[in-house]
Amino acid sequence: MRTTALLRCLLTTAAIVLATPGSAQSSQALRLATTTSTDNSGLLSYLLPIFEERSGISVQVIAVGTGKALRIARAGDVDVVMVHARPAEERFVAEGHGVDRREFMYNDFIVVGPRSDPADVGKTTSITEAMGRIASSSRFVSRGDDSGTHKKERALWKMSSREPGGDWYVESGLGMGKVLQMASELDAYTITDRGTWLAYKGRLELVLLLQGDPPLFNPYGVIAVNPERHPHTNYAGATAFIDWLASPEGQRLIADYSVSGHVLFHPLLIPGE
Repeated sequence: MRTTALLRCLLTTAAIVLATPGSAQSSQALRLATTTSTDNSGLLSYLLPIFEERSGISVQVIAVGTGKALRIARAGDVDVVMVHARPAEERFVAEGHGVDRREFMYNDFIVVGPRSDPADVGKTTSITEAMGRIASSSRFVSRGDDSGTHKKERALWKMSSREPGGDWYVESGLGMGKVLQMASELDAYTITDRGTWLAYKGRLELVLLLQGDPPLFNPYGVIAVNPERHPHTNYAGATAFIDWLASPEGQRLIADYSVSGHVLFHPLLIPGE
């Protein structure tokens, strides 16, 4: 790990020196694999132009589920990942695929469903009780795509001692925005990150029914692909991006991002936030 630390120091310095508009560094794009939630919510469209202007590094985005983002990174086909599934992230780093992991922001998961609320989810404050009620009486639309949201959903079914399946359980294989639209059309329940919900709710026949239970906390991590395993990756760009997200400017921009007056994500690295 000493070699990696030295490499990080040297390459980050190089990024600062070289990453100016018109420089050679700016011509080497940074490949970012991230979740559909950061894309669907509009956060990336807000953050990335500012990072590109500051650094001179252009960013190419691949928006997929967390599981697929980490698989792409394992193959060395991207330079950095931004995802939200802490156990999978920690395993990715422990297996030597990633370095310099930082948790830098959070939002939370919520349960949304039809206004009629046939499962009476709105009458409970417990996510495990809510999952049991849905499984007993209603339709549920799942991401079904090994995303961070899908991983969280599976963990919540396990916590509630329920095994999802059958006609009431729809595995979509789609991103969060599409899942919300499908749930709205089917009069079904689903679990979503709050950011995507706030970005989409004006177009949906769904209401927020459950929030605030501690298991629904949703931190996001950013990780550089290990340059010792994949020397061709843009490690200098990855570390510049990670450092910027963790900087006072990056954290303040995350705190200031809102849709229709609602803050979508919260910084983790600003004291008191």
